[in-house]
Amino acid sequence: MPEYIVRDISLAHSGRLKIDWVRAHMPVLNEIRAQFEREQPFKGIRVAVSIHLEAKTAYLAEVLKAGGALVSISGSNPLSTQDDVAAALAEEGINVYSWYNSTAEEYKEHLLHVLDTEPRIIIDDGGDLVNLLHTERKNLAGNVLGGCEETTTGVIRLRALEREGGLLFPMVAVNDAYCKYLFDNRYGTGESVWSGIMRTTNLIVAGKTVVIIGYGWCGKGVAMRAKGLGAKVIICEIDPIKAIEAYMDGFGVMTAEEAAAQGDIFVTVTGCKDVLTEKHYKVMKDGAILSNAGHFDVEVNKLDLEKIANERRTVRKDIEEYVMPDGRKIYLLAEGRLVNLAAGDGHPAEIMDMSFALQALSAKHILEQGAKLERKVYDVPPEIDSSVARIKLRSLGVNIDQLTPEQKDYLNSWVVD
Repeated sequence: MPEYIVRDISLAHSGRLKIDWVRAHMPVLNEIRAQFEREQPFKGIRVAVSIHLEAKTAYLAEVLKAGGALVSISGSNPLSTQDDVAAALAEEGINVYSWYNSTAEEYKEHLLHVLDTEPRIIIDDGGDLVNLLHTERKNLAGNVLGGCEETTTGVIRLRALEREGGLLFPMVAVNDAYCKYLFDNRYGTGESVWSGIMRTTNLIVAGKTVVIIGYGWCGKGVAMRAKGLGAKVIICEIDPIKAIEAYMDGFGVMTAEEAAAQGDIFVTVTGCKDVLTEKHYKVMKDGAILSNAGHFDVEVNKLDLEKIANERRTVRKDIEEYVMPDGRKIYLLAEGRLVNLAAGDGHPAEIMDMSFALQALSAKHILEQGAKLERKVYDVPPEIDSSVARIKLRSLGVNIDQLTPEQKDYLNSWVVD
């Protein structure tokens, strides 16, 4: 098996500069790296990683390597791999199998190369490694102590496997940790989605009607930033509690079919499929812009768009124009893939610092406890969540109060005095 498969190894210098830049802005991971270098917790342990392969992910791989891990890595989306970053990791002795704009066959081949290193620990984003370990590489699953999952979509797939009794090893739902969804999902997604949309379209957001489908933590972040940019915001939801929350947060709430005729920019962020389909496209405004911030490119139904369009062409990098029979034009960004990564640089480094710190420490937890764990989906241990938050506060120069012994006793007692 080759040590790496990258587009162009000569791009490594450019990738190294990107990794060095994010490292300078990831103080939590830097502290964990120093700890790992001293303790070597992963010495000789094979770790497989499938996360969007850009500079911040690359630095996570380097932190694991600094702790003694034998790291193999692939991207988790064909359009989010940065070829220069992949080349830089390959030069550092990490097994890299990924390149930008891979075909479906190449993408799968890269994932299989990662798994064929026979990892003991996996770090997944969207569940592709887990899926292959339960299908085509099931023979390797017995070697896996456990793993960590980065995103909502992946956790949904894991919980479905667990419900069916089919999960073959324990997994930690990193996505569900406080330091993940409160910051990465809300502030990271909120900022990076609009960075990707604005960079790609070069259009103003202020004054436009933005339709956000899904009001989970990612949807909340996208809505908050849209409001801050001056947009009129409509939320579409299936959960009545989240719908009331959106209403009380000051947003319009309606069905996607009602909103379809009003929106200028659409952002799907549900983790589900067929969120926007033919019935929506038929009533959209001329010039409507469609984008997706969910993990897979199934939320905006592209087959329906192609079916009803008279013409399709690429009008700008990452923008496809679909001309409807009545002359209306609908624009799809980044092929309906994650707009913040396929058409941008993903979340800010300071945000991913916390998320990837959770990944690194959760992987260490799996290494230490995996043999004792059941084949279930586990939450991130609270002490890991709190540890990451405290390191982050320290890096910001922020001090917080602590309970006195008397206050602890008071809070743990049923007696009021």
